[in-house]
Amino acid sequence: MIKVDNVSRHFGEVKAVDGVSFEVPEQETLILLGTSGCGKTTTLKMINRLIEPTGGNIFINGKNIMEQQPEALRRGIGYVLQNNGLFPHYTVAENIAIVSHLLKWDKQKTEKRTAELLEKLHLDKAYLKAYPHELSGGQQQRIGLARALASDPPVLLMDEPFGALDNVTRSKIHAEFKALDELKRKTIIMVTHDVQEAFELGDRICLMDKGIIVQNGTPEELLFKPKNDFVKDFLEHQRLQLEFKTIKLNDLWELLPELNKEADNLSFNVDTSLWEVLESFRFNGEETINISKDQNEIKTAGFEQLMSAFYQYKNKQSHE
Repeated sequence: MIKVDNVSRHFGEVKAVDGVSFEVPEQETLILLGTSGCGKTTTLKMINRLIEPTGGNIFINGKNIMEQQPEALRRGIGYVLQNNGLFPHYTVAENIAIVSHLLKWDKQKTEKRTAELLEKLHLDKAYLKAYPHELSGGQQQRIGLARALASDPPVLLMDEPFGALDNVTRSKIHAEFKALDELKRKTIIMVTHDVQEAFELGDRICLMDKGIIVQNGTPEELLFKPKNDFVKDFLEHQRLQLEFKTIKLNDLWELLPELNKEADNLSFNVDTSLWEVLESFRFNGEETINISKDQNEIKTAGFEQLMSAFYQYKNKQSHE
């Protein structure tokens, strides 16, 4: 869906982005991760031509973006900003409908799509007449997302979309983000400096430094097969939590006890992360849980058995 081919952006002698290349398949979420000044936001803005590349090519669905009018290009791309970018003098309804009006949708179609998005994003219709300053940070960010999704674009660009939110609100929106069917159909590129966010939301991660991509891979590849010491050191302080969030129960399946089921246990699918299960032990006081695979296969495991499987899995990864 998106191909970035040897793209650079120079500001005088400064190489903000220097020969960056990557591809994002349809319906994948790619995270551009790195510290401030690494070039990730400049890279994102070149994709919708808010910043023009100095060199290289960018293709969306096989079409070179430089051969399209910027305004037409942007109407097919949803864009979400860190501080939501809502117009303060517009109501919520007017903010969401901006792109719909540019596309000349009729009033009924616009109102139907707006109502649909509010329901999906858990926002009451009463907010439609409110102004942005009357909403909480989390509500404003949901409205910003609704506006970006209003015309149902195939591509969504997100620039530090949750960076201004407190940790509790951010955690809630992360959960909604992963569950929202609208987003599962999109090809998404998201910029963040938050390592935990990158690993929680990304199918693939491009770790950037000084205008280049140091490593492009899955969360598992960055954790267990770091390309160099920079990648290893970048993740080191949060490594254990990242491993818990990255490793799925399916990864541990063969290392867990034989098939067995305890009727009263909480049940988790093998696609669940180890982190979610450990949270259940912590907050629900569970002693054992059921893990289901292909409906007919169910295993029961306790905390110690899960941790034993986890360390066996880690040891296996380090020796491959």
